[in-house]
Amino acid sequence: MWNTYHVTAEFTQDKPWLLRFFDQIRFHPVSGAELRAFRDDFLHGQAALRISEETFRLQEYRKFLAANAAAIDAQKARQQAAFEAERGRWEASGQIGYTADLPQAETQGVAEELQPGCLAVVSPVSGSVWKISSMLGQSVKAGETLVLVESMKMELPVTAPVDGIVTQLLCTEGRAVQVAQTLLVLRPSQAHADA
Repeated sequence: MWNTYHVTAEFTQDKPWLLRFFDQIRFHPVSGAELRAFRDDFLHGQAALRISEETFRLQEYRKFLAANAAAIDAQKARQQAAFEAERGRWEASGQIGYTADLPQAETQGVAEELQPGCLAVVSPVSGSVWKISSMLGQSVKAGETLVLVESMKMELPVTAPVDGIVTQLLCTEGRAVQVAQTLLVLRPSQAHADA
């Protein structure tokens, strides 16, 4: 049987939803209907949170832990058993140890192909090319996003270091890239080339 809980926490007026050191979250059993009503109210900004100002006392906290040690240990044991059962289901279904067949990073050597006066624009991280925002022959301005690289669920923009023209496009959307791998080559505009 699943237990449904409502969370009560201490929040501050100037920093809503931001917990501070020694803030406490208390869990209270609620019915499924109460939980659904709370979620609906929350979406409309009408959820009421019970907030109380209290003083944290370490001695009282330690007494609480000692008085509830058996219940705490039993809950931790139930939690661990549930985790192990879930992990067993993951293993049975093949989700543990799953590896996706990611496309290999393009590793062609560019350094020897770089023409004099051109600049290599490289990936700041290992990841995959999420989106290419530039085209071969396109004029770009310094700071303009040329490529978006996805790494660890974050999109990182790779921008033009100078004004120039894209002379080589050496990446493909969806392909893996390595840190410092050249994504494209720019020929700086005449003003930058003369500087």
